[in-house]
Amino acid sequence: MIDFPHMIPYANPIYFIYLLIALLPMILTLLIKGKRWAWYQVLVTLLFLYMSFGGEDWKQGVALIGYVIWQTILVWFYFHYRQKKNASKIFYLAVFLAILPLVLVKVMPFVSGHASLVGFLGISYLTFKSVQIIMEMRDGSIKEYNIFRYIEFLLFFPTISSGPIDRYRRFEKDVENPPTPEKYVDFLGKGIHNFFLGFLYKFIIGYYFGQVLMPVVAKIALKTGGFSWELVAYMYIYSMYLFFDFAGYSLFAVGTSYLMGYDTPINFNKPFLSWNIKEFWNRWHMTLSFWFRDYVYMRLMFTLIKKKVFKSRIVASNVGYFALFLLMGVWHGLTWYYLAYGLYHAALICLTDAWLRFKKKHKEHIPSNKFTHVFAIFLTFNAVCFSFLIFSGFLDTLFFK
Repeated sequence: MIDFPHMIPYANPIYFIYLLIALLPMILTLLIKGKRWAWYQVLVTLLFLYMSFGGEDWKQGVALIGYVIWQTILVWFYFHYRQKKNASKIFYLAVFLAILPLVLVKVMPFVSGHASLVGFLGISYLTFKSVQIIMEMRDGSIKEYNIFRYIEFLLFFPTISSGPIDRYRRFEKDVENPPTPEKYVDFLGKGIHNFFLGFLYKFIIGYYFGQVLMPVVAKIALKTGGFSWELVAYMYIYSMYLFFDFAGYSLFAVGTSYLMGYDTPINFNKPFLSWNIKEFWNRWHMTLSFWFRDYVYMRLMFTLIKKKVFKSRIVASNVGYFALFLLMGVWHGLTWYYLAYGLYHAALICLTDAWLRFKKKHKEHIPSNKFTHVFAIFLTFNAVCFSFLIFSGFLDTLFFK
């Protein structure tokens, strides 16, 4: 019997050897016949879930199984009882119960000092998928509930640990309509390109920033103490590491999806070339920001405007931004720097909105050319890097420990 080692997805080059060997039959079948073997994809999924959640991390595996059972039954109940008399109460109860395991994972370490037993790698992204389905069932966008398809969507192994966060209807369309051999050639080309670029990002550039430069600069900054040029250097180095490491992972996840014939959405689109903070969030961790936009911000705005909580739409929008980014901060963790990170981005977006309104009103007096565009990119880049310095928690270590 083959004893597969425990591996975090895309963290070890050996992982890719197992991955390519496992996907080869799927690649050949799609390339020659334009079909998938559903049973083979199930076997590959179970294999890689075992590699990620088995062995020494068996407790995470048990938590994952329990979580999937919980969410599957919950969504089934909601689908069948969503049109009862108390439909609204049932909806809010279903959403609450869907996010309850994630809440326990985030709160328990803060309350008891111990990790929650229901936690596992990727619980946030599975929760986002489950809540998305409940909301779209309420909207009427999802009209059928196929338990196997739901579990297949939830446990799509290329993206299970850190996204990208796909949409159920888009995923279902890919399942039901595998690419033709001609189209799959493009998928295969993009998949291979993503793998090579991902290796460059994560294992070369990301490694250099994160494992070579960052420890040296951090040590000097801590020794110097307070605000220093070493702290500024740490800010930029950490920002580069965060981007190349996470973007590299995302390239691997999307590339694997391409090899399997799935058009999983990309997660990054040259975010450091953004000319304002709103554009940045349209380019950085895109599937997460779009999820929060569609399922939190837009629904909150609809409620605030419909109930006329605020007379001004601008005030309502600003309140929505602060609520949204504060929630994103809490999602990362219950520490001051994550909350500060969220509030900082909310303030930046509100200021950006105010500037865009002012600029539109006085456009004849405000220059707009290549220089101003480059200057806007420069300002946005530095504002984002400062937010990543907050996010890193290094300031907590520097000033409070």
